[in-house]
Amino acid sequence: MNRFLQKHAKGFARAFWCLLLLLVWELWVKLSHVPSMLFPSVEEVFITLWEDLFHGNLLGQTISSLWLICLGLGIALLLSLFAGLLSIHSKTAASFMDTLTAIAHPLPGLALLPLIIMWFGTGTKAVLAIIIHSALWPMLLNLMTGFSSVPDIYLDTGRNLSMGPVSITLEIMLRSSFGYVLSGLKIGWARAWRALISAEMVFGAVGSQGGLGWYLLNQRTFMDTSGLFAGILLVILIGILVEDVCFSVLEKHTLERWGMKGQAKTT
Repeated sequence: MNRFLQKHAKGFARAFWCLLLLLVWELWVKLSHVPSMLFPSVEEVFITLWEDLFHGNLLGQTISSLWLICLGLGIALLLSLFAGLLSIHSKTAASFMDTLTAIAHPLPGLALLPLIIMWFGTGTKAVLAIIIHSALWPMLLNLMTGFSSVPDIYLDTGRNLSMGPVSITLEIMLRSSFGYVLSGLKIGWARAWRALISAEMVFGAVGSQGGLGWYLLNQRTFMDTSGLFAGILLVILIGILVEDVCFSVLEKHTLERWGMKGQAKTT
């Protein structure tokens, strides 16, 4: 029993604080008698969330947003791996990638909106471009930092074992720097998720029914405050689930299995 509690301590703590915040929210609304137009109760928000998910378009809009961000993150990950692997085999490429990352990493995706609209329009391609830009640079930066931090003795050992360049790259460099890769993916996800919601609110409906950002924009337009809070709550819940479930499972099957727990880095 103690082992189970220790294993899931973070999840229990997260649930406790979330429930406490919801309780404070509900009590404050009930005791202050604030108009629901300005600040709805937790009960109203959850009723609206349930209705819109299972009797409205919110579920489909959520799936649409998740599909877009998965596609964008996948493309960004492949590009970062290609650029990172290229940089370890060429000092010129490494210098170029380092400069390009320094230029593009601090640049918000929304600052590129005028150019993105001119190049890609206001549809799915434009949203994907913003997602890729938001996720690519932190992934690449962490990956290059991870590659540069691999001890030379690891590489020398691989060469002494007659491992080829491909084997050294895949079996030694990528595995040794996977903590950096995972951290870059976490940062890329967080930045891309924020950029996706913002882009959908700017561009409007993308696809047949739009995404979560379009849902939020509609609730604001029609002054549906409980719906607006429901959308915000759903965005938060998805963020927590991805962070605490998806990334935890990935870490468990990689870093923990390889005996590298605690080596994830953030740059």
